Amino acid sequence: MILRYESYKSSGIPWIGDIPSHWVIKKNKFLITERKALVGKDAPKFKLLSLTLQGVILRDMENPKGKFPAEFDTYKQVTPNDLIFCLFDVEETPRTVGLAKHYGMITGAYTVTQCNQHVSSAYYYYYYLSLDEGKQLRSLYTGLRNVISRDAFFNLAIPFPPREEQDSIVTFLDQKIREIDAAIAKKERLIELLHEQKEILITTAVTQGLNSRAPMKICEIVGIPEIPAHWQVVSNRRIFREKAKKYRGESLPPLSLSQKSGLIPTDEMEERSLKTSSFEHFRICRKDDLVLNRFKAHLGVFFAAKQDGVITFHYGIYTPGPNVSSKYFELLFHTRSYCGIYAGASNGMTVGLQNLSNQSFYDIKSIFPPYEEQLLIVKEVELLESKYQLLVTSIEKECNELSDFKKVTIASAVLGKLKVSEVK
Repeated sequence: MILRYESYKSSGIPWIGDIPSHWVIKKNKFLITERKALVGKDAPKFKLLSLTLQGVILRDMENPKGKFPAEFDTYKQVTPNDLIFCLFDVEETPRTVGLAKHYGMITGAYTVTQCNQHVSSAYYYYYYLSLDEGKQLRSLYTGLRNVISRDAFFNLAIPFPPREEQDSIVTFLDQKIREIDAAIAKKERLIELLHEQKEILITTAVTQGLNSRAPMKICEIVGIPEIPAHWQVVSNRRIFREKAKKYRGESLPPLSLSQKSGLIPTDEMEERSLKTSSFEHFRICRKDDLVLNRFKAHLGVFFAAKQDGVITFHYGIYTPGPNVSSKYFELLFHTRSYCGIYAGASNGMTVGLQNLSNQSFYDIKSIFPPYEEQLLIVKEVELLESKYQLLVTSIEKECNELSDFKKVTIASAVLGKLKVSEVK
């Protein structure tokens, strides 16, 4: 049972509202002190830290990712239990507060603070995490980069419960968040298992057909032991031919290709940078053409066009021959076996720059079921994908509800909306 405190009073702060009567309001400058010490020439002795959605983490310097400065002399020293704030680009930055668990250093652009002896750094981490989730400090922003000035931040009034209550709130939240995160992790793992199961079922359908009792024969294609005895194995040159015409100003929508979304109108792409103002070198793609990203064939980036459009010449556009369902071959080329085949046929040593030439594509051999079976397999896979998508969507909704519950739990506890000591 969750109980509230016996009495409340106005905090005088819009985003807080009422607080328990025995709590007080104090300014940051009386609770935390800025830590300004730089690492200087001792930088090699410090571990590099980063502020992320997962908290303040240690960076892997042996396998570095992202950009690094030429030197770290201006980085700030960090000790465990320091609170780290990003007070610029606040609206755009995914996470602007973190609680340090390690000794190390972090970019000098951040504000590093140390709590005084009457303050639980974990409590105020939860408090500012709650504010960050809703970007509640918008009234303090200045300038185009949404900066919270040092003076505004250290003069910010915040609730101050007795220290023993701060500790109780932290203990409560630590436990509740562990429970919620564990529940979310189980559901996310279930989603992964559903994707794996779906992939197995689709692979079985496109490589072995829908009749489990059909006579089988040995298949010469690497990674596919058997196929139905009446299916063929033929080279891609007998299935597809590149025949796309150069764009001459026809009234057709531009299409873009992505591993996640498939072949869709460019206006619907999340990656807006892919738009172009010139279609000089574009080519016409017709409905049912098979479109390939030559540099991502090893990732299975093949998609059957759902509509006519124009597309960059960097992609391969293949017209299907008679009795060919491009959608069936999209599914086939997405299987792990074919991703491996296309990886081996692509030229180039650098990942992401492995080009699949027309000749290499044509030389690859593919399973070729009768046309009617291709269509039946496509229909069965569509039903299968629809079924699994419903399951995944339902579980994702549950994950989102748990995440929202976690946010509400943190906010309720740190703002005194529930009496933590009475929570069972």
